[in-house]
Amino acid sequence: MKLLNKSSRISSMIIALFVVFLWATSLVFIKIGLQEIPALTFAGLRYTLAFIFLLPIVFLTKRGSALRSISKRSWSQLIFLGLLFYSVTPGAIFVALAYMPAVTVNLLWSLSSITVALLGIRFLNERPTFFHWIGVILAIFGSVIFFYPVSIPRSYQVGIIVSAIGILANAGASILGRDINRSGDLHPLIVTVISMGIGSIVLLTTGIFFQGLPSIGLQGWAIIAWLALVNTAIAFTLWNFTLRNLSATESSVINGTMLIWIPILAVVFLDEHITRQELIGLIVAGFGTLIVQLRYPSALYRLLGRRFIS
Repeated sequence: MKLLNKSSRISSMIIALFVVFLWATSLVFIKIGLQEIPALTFAGLRYTLAFIFLLPIVFLTKRGSALRSISKRSWSQLIFLGLLFYSVTPGAIFVALAYMPAVTVNLLWSLSSITVALLGIRFLNERPTFFHWIGVILAIFGSVIFFYPVSIPRSYQVGIIVSAIGILANAGASILGRDINRSGDLHPLIVTVISMGIGSIVLLTTGIFFQGLPSIGLQGWAIIAWLALVNTAIAFTLWNFTLRNLSATESSVINGTMLIWIPILAVVFLDEHITRQELIGLIVAGFGTLIVQLRYPSALYRLLGRRFIS
């Protein structure tokens, strides 16, 4: 059983890393799409279309019958998760990207790991080990090295405020999503479809009301379709699956590997360059992420000559 659990955790880590890579590519597509589509409407279209893609699968796999057995408490949790994870969080990201460069938004969102770790202690009774904390600290320290010095112009004030709101919403969604998925009462597909449907419709309605629905070209629709099907419908379903085996802190730090993926994508697709300081930051952040994944790092314990009890 322990071997099976260990195998499940490793598989979940690999899947989670792949999902985070897909999400990292989203920033490239979003920055391109924002040239013709308003932020909130863009985000709403992405997640609503993803919900439309996923909805038939629920009934084709005969999981639609499970909807009738969902308790009132679970419905309340799914509605709240949808508002946090598919309304406030993506809306904040899209708006922040409209006001600030992707690297600045990425730096601010790296602070989510601290928020999730603290909330996980309070609401999930998940106590990060000594090495988890070292990993979180290194991951954050690496991001600081990478982006230091960070200069925030006054024109970025809206982006900073929106990012702060989004970070809190994302942290809350991580805790709530972990609580829902670790119980095992609801299939990840059900969790994804219901919460995404609620959140995306609220987000799209808000976007159209405040920003309208512009004329969108072929490239814009192609970006929306890819983000909706691959980077959202498929990715979020896989992410909910990994939450059954990974703690909130582990999931958050894996999510933080976007600090590594985004600069690489920027070099390849945006012709940007990485300095020596930025490279050091990437290495430190990557090492911190690796440490967090060592839930039972016996070899490292022996290397240090002592054992820490979590």
